[in-house]
Amino acid sequence: MTSAVKPKDGAEFKVPPKFKFQEGEKVLCFHGPLIYEAKCLQSRVEEKEKIVQYHIHYSGWNKSWDEWVPESRVLKYNEANLQRQKELHKAQKTEPKGKRGKKRSTSGKELDTSRDKDGDSRSSTPIDRYSGRQSTSAPSSSQESSSDVPKRKRSKTDPTVESEEQFLAKLEIKIKLPDELKPILVDDWEYISKQRRLVKIPSKHTVESILDDYSKQRVPLKQPIINKEEARLEVTDGIREYFNVMLGTQLLYKTERKQYNEVTKEHPDTVASKLYGPVHLLRLFVKIGCALAYTRLDERTVQLLVLHLHDFLKFFHKNIGTYFSPQDYTAPVP
Repeated sequence: MTSAVKPKDGAEFKVPPKFKFQEGEKVLCFHGPLIYEAKCLQSRVEEKEKIVQYHIHYSGWNKSWDEWVPESRVLKYNEANLQRQKELHKAQKTEPKGKRGKKRSTSGKELDTSRDKDGDSRSSTPIDRYSGRQSTSAPSSSQESSSDVPKRKRSKTDPTVESEEQFLAKLEIKIKLPDELKPILVDDWEYISKQRRLVKIPSKHTVESILDDYSKQRVPLKQPIINKEEARLEVTDGIREYFNVMLGTQLLYKTERKQYNEVTKEHPDTVASKLYGPVHLLRLFVKIGCALAYTRLDERTVQLLVLHLHDFLKFFHKNIGTYFSPQDYTAPVP
């Protein structure tokens, strides 16, 4: 912090602040509940609050995610903090059912986010999974109203104190999967968890090629947007960045970890989006709403972003026969 010092002649000057982290230093930084590798670009003392802040670039992320953060979110890059990073990622993957039970969407409706023992959503198995037609036994949308679920009793705690669950529920950004894509995730769970199959990697259609296909398509969006093509490219860049960051920690089943380690060892200089394909990309859209809740986006930007994400999901649905096939998995393990 800066402090005023008066020399003997009565003149007043300020002592420059001592910054804990230097410009260009490799650091670790909290983004939401998790810790990521980052680089300190600049430092400053925020004038209004008089607090030390650092301009952070997250390693492997697009520079559009660069942000000023308070010193409390930045950690030294050392073994102790790297272990803390691993523990937080592990804790999020193994979070008990009770803490994931029912959340509320931004519309106030309850969302059933219960998980199976491997930490991923499951529901009843429908038919006609890859046909592109909606099955009569398809699982109901997680965004549908749960009017028959009894309302939970209000807490007797101080109503002015917002719980962590209430805070996260308020921030949650709602991404609705088309009903025809949900059975793909059900099958995916069945193949991986029950039949002990694996997705073939490298994928025939990688995330990179799918995003490239989407960028080239010229389906107009319903809502007029300035420079729609540029906006679409920015969204595909964002999807790519989130996929590369989240795949290893949030988009894999436990039984896929060994394969992931082998793939990254065999292709150390290749990003995940150039190796993994459509089903892992589809898994991202189950998680991305919560991840986006931690970004500092205004309401208008969020609306446009959600519009583009839903536009991409429509493209995914339209090409369901191209991108999704049971042949994308290895043979069942006896």
